Amino acid sequence: MSLQVQGLCGAPSLSASTLEQFPHENILKERNTESKADQDQLVRSIDVLTEAISYDEFFKKYLIANKPCLLAPELAVNSWKARKEWVTEDGKPNFENLKFLFAKDKLSVPVADCKTEEYGSHCKQSMDLKEYLTYWEKYIDSGYPVDMQSLYLKDWHFTRDFPHYNAYITPEYFQSDWMNEYWDTRPDLKDDYRFVYMGAKGTWTPFHADVFRSYSWSANVCGRKKWLLYPPGEEECFTNRFGKLVFDVCSPELDDVTSFPKYRNLQRQYTIIQEAGQVIFVPSGWHHQVWNLEDTISINHNWLNACNVDICWGFIKQSLAEVKKEISDCKDMEGWEQQCQLILHASSGIDYPGFFNFMNTIARHRIEKCQQQNDIQKEISVQSSKVFHYYFDLQRDKEILQDMKQDADFKALGPEHLSYDLEELIAEITDTLSTKHTE
Repeated sequence: MSLQVQGLCGAPSLSASTLEQFPHENILKERNTESKADQDQLVRSIDVLTEAISYDEFFKKYLIANKPCLLAPELAVNSWKARKEWVTEDGKPNFENLKFLFAKDKLSVPVADCKTEEYGSHCKQSMDLKEYLTYWEKYIDSGYPVDMQSLYLKDWHFTRDFPHYNAYITPEYFQSDWMNEYWDTRPDLKDDYRFVYMGAKGTWTPFHADVFRSYSWSANVCGRKKWLLYPPGEEECFTNRFGKLVFDVCSPELDDVTSFPKYRNLQRQYTIIQEAGQVIFVPSGWHHQVWNLEDTISINHNWLNACNVDICWGFIKQSLAEVKKEISDCKDMEGWEQQCQLILHASSGIDYPGFFNFMNTIARHRIEKCQQQNDIQKEISVQSSKVFHYYFDLQRDKEILQDMKQDADFKALGPEHLSYDLEELIAEITDTLSTKHTE
């Protein structure tokens, strides 16, 4: 099985039998399944896939179950252009090549200073790429001195800056990616969730969960990382008495029972050493903290799809509830609902109308592909296994839209704030799902 075959609409092949196994209630059940052995230990390990498994198996065992794993280098990274051109023969960053390929002209990249803290994150700045690479070489040559800044190039939209370079191919397991599919249809937003990270030994990312509570995958082109992963709910153990998350899970302040009364209740922690060439799958809503154990270059995507879109929608609803609570003293002001949506967008990166537009776009793509596949099926009497993924996507899309229809805050917005009629969209999805064949 190839791990590098891009499906239509980012949809790999999915069998009809798998499709039938996972209505909404079964997905929730699979997420809460844990072995007795895992229940009996605090520090846990994750699966390492050294041989390719089918997409169906990965779908059921990791995407649906929302369970982390590692992919061996030979399953993806070893064949990448980035692995060959960005890394020296001894496995170090190839600074000469990186400068030649990407830093001949001025190019601003985002950089964080890992020795500072500001508003719960590292202080950030923009820096010329060539200047950063030169700094990094000097930092290594000087022995990583404590009196120098520890700068980490992160969240660089590499594919946006170099769209034709083709540094890597997304592994098949991660190709059903609604986030980047949607943002690719919105060039006006000039955004995506595909990133390159470059950092020296000792650079790190503070405790957090990913944007929209999405999945993420991260591939070490070179270097090694240490990850601490915590399943949903465990992050509560790292909140202080005011409800604020700790910045660093290794901070001694956690031992202060008065400040962090829940820390002693911690039950589940996964410690992972990610080797060069390995790809880690980080499940939806799992908080984590990451250190570069060596000079490291990684390629990272945030992504969501039908398997975890309900987690994303739940996060957006919860975030709006927190906004409403925060400004509840202004509830009587004119346009309060719209003001809450503005604050939600500013704090979380999306609001209710934006999320509806996202779901509408994904549904439209799937409806079109199902119609195309059904037209082909009529001609050749064979139904593509890809179409089952489209049906699964549509069913999950419909479930979220039906929940939105019942949501009081969504109702309060009014149809004038939506890009399309909600009832009509649900009806179109229902009509398309009625054409499904599973024989």
